[in-house]
Amino acid sequence: MKKLILIITLLLQLNAQNIDFSKGKWQSVGKWITSKDGNSTIVSLTKPSGEYYNLYFTKDFALSNGTLSVDFKANSGSQDQGGGIMWDVKDRDNYLVARFNPLEDNFRFYTVTNGLRVERASSNIKLSSGWHNMTIKVYMSRYRLYLDDKELLNFTFNSQGGGVGVWTKSDALSSFKNFEIGKWK
Repeated sequence: MKKLILIITLLLQLNAQNIDFSKGKWQSVGKWITSKDGNSTIVSLTKPSGEYYNLYFTKDFALSNGTLSVDFKANSGSQDQGGGIMWDVKDRDNYLVARFNPLEDNFRFYTVTNGLRVERASSNIKLSSGWHNMTIKVYMSRYRLYLDDKELLNFTFNSQGGGVGVWTKSDALSSFKNFEIGKWK
């Protein structure tokens, strides 16, 4: 089993595709800007939407069996901080999300259905300030979620497919870069 997981991980890493935040059809809730950092495009929330969730997503890509990863940085926020990855995005009110919040020192997986967020899995972890990596690996209905290469959540969940993106809540101003998706061939 360990050899199979290693082979799967290597195949996923070989098939990674960088998703450029400045190209394609992106939808947003809140004010987001893009900038360059070397070869990477950064997307940053600069003004919260006034609604509960701030979203930046596209339906040009979808996660089925494979990996989705992003580097993120919590810039500020007094009510909330941090953010995470969205996938299986149908629209602004229906998607899955994994997020880290440095004010609460936790990493969580949620479903959002008709705008209602429900916690499905959680792990406590403290991270330093600065850039960190979040990765989701999925095979069939088996999910493994990582922060900085450390597996923190492992569960089974049936998903329906959809777009991908990044997410913050409330007044959490965060930045994201190196958004990559890896698919099975």
